[in-house]
Formats: sequence, C-alpha cells, structure tokens
Amino acid sequence: MSDDRCDLLCIDFDHAEALRGALPPPQELARRAERLRALADPTRLRIAHALHVGNELCVCDLAWIVGSSQGLVSHHLRQLRAAGLVDSRRDGKLVMYRLNPAAHAVLQAAVETVVEGDPV
Repeated sequence: MSDDRCDLLCIDFDHAEALRGALPPPQELARRAERLRALADPTRLRIAHALHVGNELCVCDLAWIVGSSQGLVSHHLRQLRAAGLVDSRRDGKLVMYRLNPAAHAVLQAAVETVVEGDPV
C-alpha cells in the first residue's frame, strides 16, 4: 500500500471534469511555467527583487546591487526578458530595465508565500 495513491479507482466524474475544463490551455500553462522557471534561479530572483523595489535600474546599478558582473547580469536580464518578465528601454547610452506588471504580481506572490523560518 502506498500513501500517495488511492487503493481504489473512484472518480467523481462531474466534479473532476468541471475542474479539468476550467484549467488554462496547455500553451498558457507552459508560458506560466517558463516565467516561474525564470525566477527559480537565485541570481535572477535577486535581480527581479532589486527591480521590484527599485522600479527601474540600469545594468551597472543592478550589477552593483546583486554583487555580480555586468556580463552575468546582462545574461540573466535577457532570460528574464525572454520569459516576459522584464521590459527595457534605451536612455542615451544606458539601457534601463524594469519589471512589467505581471512580473511584479508574480514576485509579490512568491515573496508572500515564503515565510521566514519555513523549511527549504
């Protein structure tokens, strides 16, 4: 007997089918998973958190804040942008980065779900 499986196949079909029909389409779930994967890296999470509280920052500032090289920060920013979490704009010779509204919401939810002292 396994603790993680039912010993008897018993499906509440109407309820299960209603929930199944309410799930987002597979493409949407894949996009959401990609965004969450992008934030799963500690360096990218630090960058996102810095942008969350700092609003808009250039690569130089972000590199200083997170304690990484500009090259590494640029690499991670490209990944965050590819995941649809970060927007950028050129300001003269600077490229300024900011979290988009969806990323602010995802990061806020992640911060609120992790409670100090929770087991890792």
